[in-house]
Amino acid sequence: MTAAQILATAGATKTWKMQQLFQLGHTRSQVASMVGVGYGFAQNVYAAWIAAGAQRALVTPTRRATAQALAPYTPGAFTRTFGVEIEAFGVTRDALLAELRAQGLEAQSEGYNHDTRPHWKITSDASISGANAFELVSPVLQGLEGLADLERACRALRMCGAQVNSSCGLHVHLGAADLSIENMRQLVRNYLVLEPTIDQLVPAARRGDVATYCKSLRRGRTQAQAEQEILAATTAQALGAAANGSSRYYKVNMQSYFRQRTIEFRQHSGSTDFEKISMWVKFLANLVDFSKTRLVTPALPVAEFATFNQRDIATYYQRRRTALATR
Repeated sequence: MTAAQILATAGATKTWKMQQLFQLGHTRSQVASMVGVGYGFAQNVYAAWIAAGAQRALVTPTRRATAQALAPYTPGAFTRTFGVEIEAFGVTRDALLAELRAQGLEAQSEGYNHDTRPHWKITSDASISGANAFELVSPVLQGLEGLADLERACRALRMCGAQVNSSCGLHVHLGAADLSIENMRQLVRNYLVLEPTIDQLVPAARRGDVATYCKSLRRGRTQAQAEQEILAATTAQALGAAANGSSRYYKVNMQSYFRQRTIEFRQHSGSTDFEKISMWVKFLANLVDFSKTRLVTPALPVAEFATFNQRDIATYYQRRRTALATR
């Protein structure tokens, strides 16, 4: 049916008409205008429609999962495994190796590779612009001890004078061996609907579909179409195809799951700042845990990040949004 046919359907409720219009890919603002209702009403219908679709997509929905989804959520301690890839330039490998080792970290210089090492490795990356460009890749880190090692690495980068520019990115891998297909598809869907909000927390070059190496999960689809395909996936392979097609260059990269049992997040801009990197790692870890049982409200504003984050993380990102508002 076309939008005109839906609106002209005799005897249909406004709620039904709005759901059909959402199915066609219209936004909440557009639907509110077309049906002649307030935006708040359209938002409530949309949220209920998405939640109903997600419930239908679950392979084995349970009463326990429903109860968890309705209970207040409190983020837990940070214990997840993670890894970081820091793209930067302006430092010779010898100088960085020496400083990393001086900070008590085991490090090696290597050729370009995707292998996980037990040490920090410095590799080449042709996508980075600048003299002495490199990528610093961590071993598998975990929890607070892992963050302490990350802080040492950031200190080494700062001591050496490493620099970043718009060609640099920060990639974070989070351990996903404990996640079920239900957990993963809700995670990918949650990131998808948070994209407009997360775009406010990164520079313009990393927003929307601008960056070559971290494209939008929409992949040319409407949000409703992308959600439907993601939530319908019943295997990790199907989810990878729904999220990324055949490429890994998306804000959330499911392809790493098949190689390393991690999920990679590629949207953050390049940085050597420990606070910025560690806040992003913890924010993502909270989103992973939250997504095990819950769906995020689409376009959840930064002001409501305390829904699934500790207060310090929520406050940090409110300030980050303000700082980037004019850029």
